[in-house]
Amino acid sequence: MNFEYLKRIFATLSIYLLIGVIIIGILLFTFYVKSVKLRLKSLSGEEIKEQLKIPELQEELKGLPKIEMPEIKIPEIPEISEEELKKLEEQLKEYEE
Repeated sequence: MNFEYLKRIFATLSIYLLIGVIIIGILLFTFYVKSVKLRLKSLSGEEIKEQLKIPELQEELKGLPKIEMPEIKIPEIPEISEEELKKLEEQLKEYEE
């Protein structure tokens, strides 16, 4: 049996199917874009604010307590003289022994 003929038929059918899916996708995308345009044109700025409830949200935010950031105070490191450093090193050596 020669399957080359069936392979060609299957290849052409799959190409037609792919083209059909692409065309349907383009049509659906076009209708979607048009409907979004119409919906955006029909809405005004006030209607959008009402739908998103922006004034109510602003009032709720005003009622929330304000968060204050605490000050972080870093203590200053005292300077150590060379004599004190030598004494500390000697004490460490004594402690290690």
